[in-house]
Amino acid sequence: MPAYQRTLVEYEEYYDNIIIKELEEIELPSEDGIPMESNWHRLQMNFLIECIEYHWQDRNDYFVGGNMFIYYSLKQVRNREYRGPDVFVVKDTDGTKNRDSWIVWQEDGKYPDVIIELSSPSTINIDLKDKKKLYEQTFHTAEYFCYDPTKNKLMGWRLENGRYIEITPNEKGWLWCKELNLWLGKWNGEFLRLNSIWIRFYNPYLEMIPTFAEAEAKRAEAEAVKVKKAEEEIIRLKALLTKHGINEGQV
Repeated sequence: MPAYQRTLVEYEEYYDNIIIKELEEIELPSEDGIPMESNWHRLQMNFLIECIEYHWQDRNDYFVGGNMFIYYSLKQVRNREYRGPDVFVVKDTDGTKNRDSWIVWQEDGKYPDVIIELSSPSTINIDLKDKKKLYEQTFHTAEYFCYDPTKNKLMGWRLENGRYIEITPNEKGWLWCKELNLWLGKWNGEFLRLNSIWIRFYNPYLEMIPTFAEAEAKRAEAEAVKVKKAEEEIIRLKALLTKHGINEGQV
C-alpha cells in the first residue's frame, strides 16, 4: 500500500511495532545493585508483601512485587530512568508467572493498581514529587501510599478524574485502600526479631491481616488451648468418678 494511503491507525501500529521491536532487543536490567535504605526498609517491604500473599493465598489473579523495576517506555529505557517502587500490586493478571521486572508492553499494557513507597531522608522529596507525578500522570496508578518512618507519617492518594486526591484517614490514622479492600495503618510490634513501628494491612473489620508465621502461631496457640481444656476435662471427670467411688476400669 502506498504511504499516502495509510491511515493514521496503520501509522500508529507501524511505529508501535518498530518501538516494541527495539525494546525487545534491549537488555533490561532487573536490579541496579543499590541496596535498600536500611534493614528496616527491607523487612517492611517483605512484611507488606507477605501479608498480601497470605490474604490472597487462594488467588492467582494478581502480582505483588517489591523493589522491582517497572519498564514502560522506550524513552525511559534509553535514558536509564529506572523506576522500582518498594511495593506494588497489579490486579487481574497471571500471578503464577515468574518475573524479574514488570515490563508493561509484555503485560497487556497493565500498570500497578497500588504502589507503596517507604521513604527515607534521601528519597522523601522524590517520593512526594517526581514519583507521585509519574504514578499519577503516566502510570495512572489508582492508589499511591507513602510512609515516612523518620516522621512516622503515613500518606495516601487516590486517583480521581486523572488527579491524586489525598485520602482522609480514619480515627486510628489508617488509610482505606479501595483497590485491595483493606486498611493500611501503623502497628508497633516485632517482625523477624526487629521491634519497631511498621505499616501493615487490616481487613474491613479492623482486624490485622497476618503473615504466614503469625497465622501459624495463632493456630498453634488455639490448638494448645484446645488440648489444655480437654486435659482439664479429663481430670475433672476422673475426680467426679472417684468422688462417687467408681473405678476408671469400671467405666
